[in-house]
Amino acid sequence: MIPTPRSLRRPVVLGAGLAVLAAPMVWLPASGTPAAIAAVHATTETPAQFDDDAGGNADADDPAIWRNKLQPAKSLVITTAKEGGLKVYNLSGAQVQALPVPPAPAPGLETGRFNNVDLLSGVRFADGLADVAVVSDRGRDRIRTYRINPNNATSPLTDVTAASVPRVFSATEAEVEDQNTAYGLASYTDPETGRHYAIASRRNHTSLKLVELKVAAGKITYSPVRSYHLPATFTLPDGTSWTPCDEPGSTPQVEGMVVDTDTGKLYAGQEDVGIWKLDADLSGPATMVDKVREFGVPGTYDPEADECTAGADPGYGGRHVTADVEGLTIFDDGDGEGYLLASSQGDNTFVAYDREGSNPYLTNFRISAGGTVDGSEECDGAMVSSASFGSAYPDGLLVVQDGFNAPDVIGDDGEPRANTNFKFVSWDDVADETGLDD
Repeated sequence: MIPTPRSLRRPVVLGAGLAVLAAPMVWLPASGTPAAIAAVHATTETPAQFDDDAGGNADADDPAIWRNKLQPAKSLVITTAKEGGLKVYNLSGAQVQALPVPPAPAPGLETGRFNNVDLLSGVRFADGLADVAVVSDRGRDRIRTYRINPNNATSPLTDVTAASVPRVFSATEAEVEDQNTAYGLASYTDPETGRHYAIASRRNHTSLKLVELKVAAGKITYSPVRSYHLPATFTLPDGTSWTPCDEPGSTPQVEGMVVDTDTGKLYAGQEDVGIWKLDADLSGPATMVDKVREFGVPGTYDPEADECTAGADPGYGGRHVTADVEGLTIFDDGDGEGYLLASSQGDNTFVAYDREGSNPYLTNFRISAGGTVDGSEECDGAMVSSASFGSAYPDGLLVVQDGFNAPDVIGDDGEPRANTNFKFVSWDDVADETGLDD
């Protein structure tokens, strides 16, 4: 099966010519029997968001967990909602703040559209150190920053983006309208220099860009450091060349990214290809941690149907991740130990790899419906923390996006409204069901 871009939400055409909607698939291990996948249940969820005019075109995408060091139970989950801006929740899943996207700079132009969010700790302002949320604004091709005030219970985030921040990828404002803009995002602080950086990926392209963030007059701006381009075409073991099928002019993009600050490595999920590992400063070569199952499957784009037709699977793909590979996050167990987690969007599971060495595969698990909270399907973004968050999450918290929140809510047209949100999962439950902490 050849995946089409998620935003199109169109059927996928199989080799026999049968059009079907993308759905979870059962893949067999080498033994030929289905692998047992652990089921974990969420304890809490955030309110539903609706991607329509009535819902403010809010589409839940990516979370970041901010820990209140003095009062861990009062920590926050900061999330992106695309045109719906930023939504901030407490650990009970209740919304405490909503921040809008920037307006369009002129009539007929794009507004802001917040895609991914990450965190920086200990950013120095004139009045002291503060933590900062860093956001990719796909609509305007900028990186935006928000200072976190732990003492403000109702408005903890304040926009500190300098008015003059440059475009990340686009040469002109007119080019921004093509929306080949800042997409995925990861941020980190260099432990040796104390300097702060963000890495953005480019929508519909293989490009990554490193920028350095700096505080000036109480605001944060940034300047480019270097770029890196992941491959778009691959030589298969039989000597043939393969490029993932997509719309003309598009190359396989990256969205999910995370930096392991202990090793200085960036993990980048190239959606239709696999998970890459490279230096966080984008100075060295990339190596592949794992390939998606669909790696090497030929496809032909049909412009009339706006979809790809798959050929025969040559068998060169991986066995653990079903495209798209999405949210990447690291469970830091201390001393460099722990796990790299990835959202395997195509089969609604999460994949765990060892954080050390060459990142060997450990297990898959899924967030399933249980009690009053439904599961997570077609997850875009995820973040995990191994820290204690009080009695509710004493040994860590995993937050995941749910691309198909239940129950359905019917709109005025009689059809279900596009409905997304975030699920909160106790790490104790993940460990109990998967044995990851054994």
